Amino acid sequence: MIARGSGRGREEAGAMAAEGPDTRLIQVAEHPRLLKLKEMFVSKFGSIPEFYVRAPGRVNLIGEHIDYCGYAVLPMAVEQDILIAVEPVKSQMLHLANTDPLYPDFSTRIDNVHIDKTKPQWHNYFLCGLKGIQEHFNLRNLTGMNCLLDGIIPPSSGLSSSSALVCCAGLVTLKANRLSLSKFLAKYKGLQWNKALCLEEVQIKLGLSLEEMLLLVEEVFHSEPYSQEEVCNYLDISLEKLKTQILCKNTQDVLLFKLYQRAKHVFSEAARVLQFKKICEEAPANAIQLLGDLMNQSHVSCKNLYECSCPELDRLVDVCRQFGAQGSRLTGAGWGGCAVSLVPTDKLPDLLANVQETYYQSSQGRSAVEKRCLFATRPGGGALVFLEA
Repeated sequence: MIARGSGRGREEAGAMAAEGPDTRLIQVAEHPRLLKLKEMFVSKFGSIPEFYVRAPGRVNLIGEHIDYCGYAVLPMAVEQDILIAVEPVKSQMLHLANTDPLYPDFSTRIDNVHIDKTKPQWHNYFLCGLKGIQEHFNLRNLTGMNCLLDGIIPPSSGLSSSSALVCCAGLVTLKANRLSLSKFLAKYKGLQWNKALCLEEVQIKLGLSLEEMLLLVEEVFHSEPYSQEEVCNYLDISLEKLKTQILCKNTQDVLLFKLYQRAKHVFSEAARVLQFKKICEEAPANAIQLLGDLMNQSHVSCKNLYECSCPELDRLVDVCRQFGAQGSRLTGAGWGGCAVSLVPTDKLPDLLANVQETYYQSSQGRSAVEKRCLFATRPGGGALVFLEA
């Protein structure tokens, strides 16, 4: 079950890596949503789509703020998705339209795509996917396209609606230009502190398990926050070097660093992801309870060690657990946004009703959000290209 809380949600950028999109033949008339999209496309452009592309939203079941430290997370594609109807055209124009009137039409020359970073617009996500394919393959002559988008992923809720749009645009560009996307390989660097990019690299070079890394955290770091001076003394560098070579623009004014808490969260959360995966593979009789316990532990770690929760999300998680969720945790990076809960099917109707009454209807502002952002979902399929049979 997915429930959106209050506060500021954060979308995460997504990446797509595949040998090529899965393509299926379908009868559009048998799929009401696709049929409606086709009819709207004909009304908008006066022609028939050549193909359709789908990319799902996703929810991160467990594994928060560890991906950029080099560790795997465990996401799940949801049933909610983005669909794009596409017609390659001989002109050098890209025309984008949306079934939602809140998102205005956009047109540009395909050979002069520019992303205006100063003005966030929905079409920029499509342009990012297009330019990613263009730059990866060093393409100079992209085909023009008419595209009509229909999305049912709640925006700003931590379910990667923007990432789904980027992936969809990438597949659209691949299909329209008859290409395949190659896989990307990561390269590890040395162990020197000034070259190491993530905590996983440190673990690999030391040859320790995650459990041993947690013991090392207890041994190396003290639980009190570190000052700038302490960090400089430990690394034997100047304050100027700390600010210019280590801290980024957004962290120049940070005076205290909770190294113990952050490292402990990363290593323990990475271990929980592996435990979650193992339980799913082995499927013991009490698997649901074990998975729920790991989700609950993840939320506590995000709340107390990484401090990326907020009172509204904590309240939402507590309410979900109170009314039958085996596990509940923030997702989508936190600081507001979304909670994901593991709920037995037989308890789902009562849980949805109780969460609606207890959490959403208790606040006038939340009641409007609830209609769009409290829903049940199952694991969904991946990205697809549909051709009309």
